[in-house]
Amino acid sequence: MLRVVPANEYRRVRWKNGRGWTREAVQGRLVQGPGGPAFPEGSDQDAGPQLGDGNADRSASDDAWDWRLSIAEIDEDTAYSCFPGIDREQMLLSGNGLRLRIGGHAVSLLPPHDRHVFPGEAAVFAELVDGRVQAINLMWRRGRVALQSWFRPLVGPMLVFADPAETWVVHLVSGHADLDRANATPRLEAGDTMVLQGLGHRRRCLIEGAGSVLLARIAPVSVDGEAAAGPSATPQ
Repeated sequence: MLRVVPANEYRRVRWKNGRGWTREAVQGRLVQGPGGPAFPEGSDQDAGPQLGDGNADRSASDDAWDWRLSIAEIDEDTAYSCFPGIDREQMLLSGNGLRLRIGGHAVSLLPPHDRHVFPGEAAVFAELVDGRVQAINLMWRRGRVALQSWFRPLVGPMLVFADPAETWVVHLVSGHADLDRANATPRLEAGDTMVLQGLGHRRRCLIEGAGSVLLARIAPVSVDGEAAAGPSATPQ
């Protein structure tokens, strides 16, 4: 299944600690397949993923999802919310930079798009380098979800393959892109997000355009701690 979430359909919600705002693009849960690994929501075992126009009460709780992509609006120095059992990756989207104080050390996210991964339960304080910033947040439930991400330039065609138990999230950071015409989906504009789910089948999507993208491969974790779907090819 392939779905596009336009940026104007993201829902603006308060941070968990009430100290800021985020625009939620997409989130999802994993459900246990019969006799096998967990499958993404949207398979025959359950309803579709919660996208940016989903239920507000459901989205407000970190128990409601196993993975999420959102865009934080940071206007002042502030403490981040605590998300026990969640891993996070933050990427600078716009602005002149952000300094994260995590425990006893500091990490700088500088233009154009520095990234950093940290545990959701860590005490994090964010300091603006020079004015307001926006940052993409990827979050996933530790021990249940395996997530890999790539920031790539988009020059011409790019192929994304989703294995049966995988979900791919593609956020268009800049530029524009057209998707497979067979899917009858609209053009991606900067700020839009695409979700490609295997749902028991191996699926592909051709993305053609110019700009840059953040891609995330999401798969269930098996008993041995590896991604249940096994290694997957990176975007071509």
